[in-house]
Amino acid sequence: MNLNDYQSSAKGTDQNPASNNGVNSGDASRGEIIPLLGLVGEVGSLLAEYKKLLRDGATHRNFREEVSEELGDILWYVANVASKHGLSLEDIAVQNLAKTRDRWSQNSRRPFPDEVDPPEQRLPRQFEYELTVVGTGETARVKMFDRIAQREIGDPLSDNAYDDDGYRYHDIMHLALACHLGWSPVLRKLLRRSSLTERRTRYRIDEVEDGGRAQVIDEAIVACAYAYASRNGFLDGAHTVDWSLLKQIKNLTTGLEIAKCTTKEWNDALLAGFSAWDVLRKAGGGLVVGDADQRRLEVYALKA
Repeated sequence: MNLNDYQSSAKGTDQNPASNNGVNSGDASRGEIIPLLGLVGEVGSLLAEYKKLLRDGATHRNFREEVSEELGDILWYVANVASKHGLSLEDIAVQNLAKTRDRWSQNSRRPFPDEVDPPEQRLPRQFEYELTVVGTGETARVKMFDRIAQREIGDPLSDNAYDDDGYRYHDIMHLALACHLGWSPVLRKLLRRSSLTERRTRYRIDEVEDGGRAQVIDEAIVACAYAYASRNGFLDGAHTVDWSLLKQIKNLTTGLEIAKCTTKEWNDALLAGFSAWDVLRKAGGGLVVGDADQRRLEVYALKA
């Protein structure tokens, strides 16, 4: 039996049909509320079986049968809620698997967006940048120096905040995105200003993918991620980033070349970036070494 057949059969046993067939009604009718309450109740019953197992151990001999029955009841209510709102259980299952694969699957390395461009138009695959603090107190700023090209990149950055919150190190996130995803319109702009990366010869690609709007999206992603990380210990020891943040990032990048990135790739890039950011904040700077071919970003202490 496939899921749609099950849903159809389950609908035939519904004792509380919606008053208007329930399709996108937005009306809290009896027929729509009862299956939602039933779903909550059955989840509670499932937890009760686990409580009995913890309490009674091996003497709870009917555990598997009871769990099977409770899961069946949950499935019935899920199918009923879907039917009340004109949704296909089969489509729901397919979409959920696509979402979880995007979130957790370790896929083979995806080519970077600029892989088809000439080498001089690509983001660097290997880099070494010194991030050092100049000035003190309210005048403290972080400058970025390219060790390979032997030149400063961009302008020194302050926190742009009343409190010392370490945001002046935020270029590390653009480096992390470039290293792990092969994408950062902001870093590309900084490198162009330093004559280290040329404009893309495909005008439309250059205009859309690396123009002002894309740069704003890049900065917005870093700002949103920072707000999240600052509330969660800079993700120290974390292995996952909250789904709501990843979903927000996916929405922001819709229509851009980076939209092909999975949420798993975004997750890993953000974790790498904040791990490096935390080191820089605590050490007051450092040497950032990136190997985009290996998706590796490391921070080392600067020699005195």
